[in-house]
Amino acid sequence: MDSLYEQIAGSGYALLLADTSGIILCEKIDPTLRRMFVQAGLIVGAQWSEQREGTNGIGTCAAESRPITIHQSEHFRSRHIGLSCSAAPIHDSSGRVIAVLDASSVNATGSREAQMHTVALVNSSARLIEKCLFLRRHQADAVLRFHHRPEFVDLLHDGALAVSSDGVVVAADLTSLRLLGAKDPRDVVGRSIGDLFDTTFGELLAASVACRRAIWQLRDNLHGRCYFASLAPGQHMGRTPAAQPHAARNAIRITGARADAVLTLQDLAGDDPVMLRNVRNAQRVADCAVSVLIRGPTGCGKEAFARGIHLVSNRCKRPFIAVNCAAIPETLIESELFGYTGGAFTGARKEGMRGRIVQSSGGTLFLDEIGDMPLPMQSRLLRVLEEQEVTPLGSEAAVKVDLRVICASHRNLRELLARGMFREDLYYRLNGITIELPSLAARRDKDALIRKCLASETHSHEAACIEGAAFERLVSYHWPGNIRELRNTIRTSLAICESNIIRLADLPPEIREPGVDRVVPPAERDVSLEGAEREALLRVIEKNGWVMSHVAAQLDISRNTLYRKIKRHGIPLTREPDKH
Repeated sequence: MDSLYEQIAGSGYALLLADTSGIILCEKIDPTLRRMFVQAGLIVGAQWSEQREGTNGIGTCAAESRPITIHQSEHFRSRHIGLSCSAAPIHDSSGRVIAVLDASSVNATGSREAQMHTVALVNSSARLIEKCLFLRRHQADAVLRFHHRPEFVDLLHDGALAVSSDGVVVAADLTSLRLLGAKDPRDVVGRSIGDLFDTTFGELLAASVACRRAIWQLRDNLHGRCYFASLAPGQHMGRTPAAQPHAARNAIRITGARADAVLTLQDLAGDDPVMLRNVRNAQRVADCAVSVLIRGPTGCGKEAFARGIHLVSNRCKRPFIAVNCAAIPETLIESELFGYTGGAFTGARKEGMRGRIVQSSGGTLFLDEIGDMPLPMQSRLLRVLEEQEVTPLGSEAAVKVDLRVICASHRNLRELLARGMFREDLYYRLNGITIELPSLAARRDKDALIRKCLASETHSHEAACIEGAAFERLVSYHWPGNIRELRNTIRTSLAICESNIIRLADLPPEIREPGVDRVVPPAERDVSLEGAEREALLRVIEKNGWVMSHVAAQLDISRNTLYRKIKRHGIPLTREPDKH
């Protein structure tokens, strides 16, 4: 802002920074003109949203998310017709508008076209701020910067991709999307460097270590367009080409961590793009009245994610109470949830019981496997949620509660709804925002998760090792039991291994021998519509050789719709290598 102000100083302009609600946060104004700007309302603390002031530079820029000039009579309010305002949005690394940069004059002369120079300067400065924010946000990641012209690489107008240690894109700035011809960040984020360009992340990392700040020529795989690129390794990435640790043949040493450490949302997200997006959404609704429904396969960490939401909310100092609706017998679930008075039924405690709902008052009630809750209990739960009070069994007096409920299910509640097994009114009361947790096999940071699990299952004062071949099998295994199966496998392997070194022979047969799959009982087989769609989608993907543009064309759907379906079904974005 200092640099931009020096360029416009003396021209009668004030430089303003506002948030997305139009509130001015920072100003740079010529002291001799301050009184005029104060009278015009262009001061710190003033709100210039479209809802409050109508069409204006700051508010309209925030609403339309594009550089804009609002000149004199284009303002909605007649008292602002002397103003000329040129504004540009500032985006964060996920493409969301987070601020507006504005240059305003209270007595501008000349035509609207005369303001083109000003809006160009403001827009250029906004892009520079975005680039700095992106690079600072992703200091721990590798950053690939590229452009069609080599002299623009590592400058303001290049594109930037943040890349995790396994070569997967975790963030893309707006310029990189434009250069690649992508319409949405989801077309790029979650894909490997090898999917996008005619090289691999390992090759780029090795070359950058050997020759720092070098520029290489790349081509994108979709259109064959030529780019020039540089790669800056992340702060925590090694100086040697160890970008693919699971390929190492030597034993990998893991330092133990505290097993009782509470997992935060950031811990749970790791470096997986889908999980990072889930965490951002969870943080935004943590203190809101918005209901949260967590979906995902059994064992993927739904309760841990719900506890993470509780820990970042303003209820974190109050209890987190978890109830597994599928594990409690139907005859007991009513008393477990709603509580009872002494002597309410045969076998009841003499002193009664408060019930899980009352226990969670002021904190968070987590209802796992909500799809298995009996219909009569669903009706009572809906009444409790609506009235924020509960009547224990055997009592006529209602107890007021301050209730926040997070629900989870591995089942498709819409299918249960259609079959009459779940109440429609309760579904829409609980389904404010749905967070889909990916399976372990679909996560892009699987190798890092395995390392974390090894560390958590090893005593903090010790270290464990795992042979490279054993680590490869853990990474390549499809993990039908997800994180729960991973933890149990590692715990068992550590218990039976010799000298605290996990070898191939210490792993279960289905993991040790790639061709041996676990026999899935009929009750566990996915016979739902979701499963049928997944199988059909996989057949089309295989037929088209995993070229997603061809798949989208054959199915007559957009690439965005295709990637949403792929994410929902937990299908990897690249073909798994032949293991034979």
